[in-house]
Amino acid sequence: MRSYQGTANEQLHVHSDECRYSCYIHRGEHPYSCEVSNRAFSQQSSLIRHQHIHSSERPCNCDVCNKAFSHKCYLKRHQRLPSGEHPCTCEVCNKTFSDKSTLLTHQHTYSGECPHACEVCSKAISQNSTLITHQHTHSGDHPYACEVCNKSFRYMYALTEHQRIHSGHRPYTCVVCSKAYCRKWHLIEHQRIHSGERPLTCDVCNKALSTKSSLIRHQRIHKCERPFTCDVCNQAFSDESTLIRHQRIHSGKRPYACEVCSKAFSQKSHLITHLHRHRCERPFTCDVCNKAFSDKGTCRRHQRIHSGERPYACEVCSKAFSQRSHLITHLDIHSDE
Repeated sequence: MRSYQGTANEQLHVHSDECRYSCYIHRGEHPYSCEVSNRAFSQQSSLIRHQHIHSSERPCNCDVCNKAFSHKCYLKRHQRLPSGEHPCTCEVCNKTFSDKSTLLTHQHTYSGECPHACEVCSKAISQNSTLITHQHTHSGDHPYACEVCNKSFRYMYALTEHQRIHSGHRPYTCVVCSKAYCRKWHLIEHQRIHSGERPLTCDVCNKALSTKSSLIRHQRIHKCERPFTCDVCNQAFSDESTLIRHQRIHSGKRPYACEVCSKAFSQKSHLITHLHRHRCERPFTCDVCNKAFSDKGTCRRHQRIHSGERPYACEVCSKAFSQRSHLITHLDIHSDE
């Protein structure tokens, strides 16, 4: 029994509260219910702590880094990390943890224990927090709402990532080029540009790609899918970014301007190629004769001289050409223009 200061009535009131909470726990009663998610609790303090999730309220701040937390216990857990305090030790591998709940979660990896079961699909889950997140998939709930645009999310981490759009916060920075991202997986995909890693493979042609979005766009080529259509000319495209670039033909928009001569371009790649000419740069080299070019497209067309490739074929006479412009000139013969 804890000691309390105050009048006899105050001490009796606190004591009766402790007895009531203890009875709720033993009986399995949860009289305090959340109005948003309908989750029930045995203690009123647990309900108040839970409600901070829906309100995004974080009243407890760290004195060192100003990071905010919804409850004092989470703040204490966080404060152990800078000091290196890890009082909880795993008996199997001797790994230490800053709090008991994290230790218990870790121990489930050895025991395979999944003490929390979903009432809808009976799926067994090792963590209570993971169970709560899983249950949102059945209920369709999106309890985490953005205060700026009111967009709601199923998971708290998704809301946190979304809020960076409004704040402009980009915590994930590339160590090679210093480019920053608001999501960690965006940084991971970006770093593949520097490493040359292409972990994803097309099931049809075995082409290797660096990102999932690139793989999805590529697979539409095999499926002949063009889900993005221009409102002006009804031309269809396999990805949204190509549609956006195409629409600039109709709008005349040229958002990419050269800092040297102020010439504007509709595509960023065209601006980059243009800048190579100001800098007298020729970064693209032919593998056969080592001839250098300022843009990738010109280098690719040049390499067809060595390979003999003729990808542009006439639909009328089947004559093939190495460059598209040559095919267009040839078509005038058939059209009598």
